[in-house]
Amino acid sequence: MWNSAILSWLHIAMEATATLAFALSGLLEASRKKLDPVGVCIVTGLAAFGGGTLRDVLLDRRPFVWVAHAQWLWVLLALCIGAMFFLRTRHLEVTERAMQWPDAIGLGLFSASGTQLALAQGLPAIVAVLMGVITAAFGGVLRDIVCNEIPRALHDHSPYAVCAFVGGWVLVGATALGWPPEAAMATAAVVGAGLRVIVLWKGISLPRWDG
Repeated sequence: MWNSAILSWLHIAMEATATLAFALSGLLEASRKKLDPVGVCIVTGLAAFGGGTLRDVLLDRRPFVWVAHAQWLWVLLALCIGAMFFLRTRHLEVTERAMQWPDAIGLGLFSASGTQLALAQGLPAIVAVLMGVITAAFGGVLRDIVCNEIPRALHDHSPYAVCAFVGGWVLVGATALGWPPEAAMATAAVVGAGLRVIVLWKGISLPRWDG
């Protein structure tokens, strides 16, 4: 019971941190596109909750994550309002690269939490890992579509979903080896986010399709 409570607390903490990180990436992208306040809130919300909502739909989990934790919506609105005021008064120009760092953190955290949720439902490992990838990547896909961009996860040749995929398998492997769930989730999150940071730092790219 105690271990279950710790795992539940850790999962909520990881989801909250990942949601905040992706919200920040959506906020920066909306600012870069010079959207109005409504657009900023919508893009930020899609980035923060899009992947988790699709995961919950596919896993038939109710209520959705943002319904179960409605206070996160207030945090998101406060973040949007505060950031718009700050960026405007400071006359800061947001670059595309600035958006990628919080995105990398959210990627690692969401891939681990999504995979863990699917494993807890007894789903096969490959399905669980793909649920982690969906949780990690789909919010960014929605963010880019609404901002009239081809989703970066699909076209920039920089490993993105691959990092989430690897992180998910780290969780599966650690669980199979009998690691405590908390350690397995933390390790998977660090690996997924760390791989993405290395990709951004070193400029690693996937092969292009030249057919």
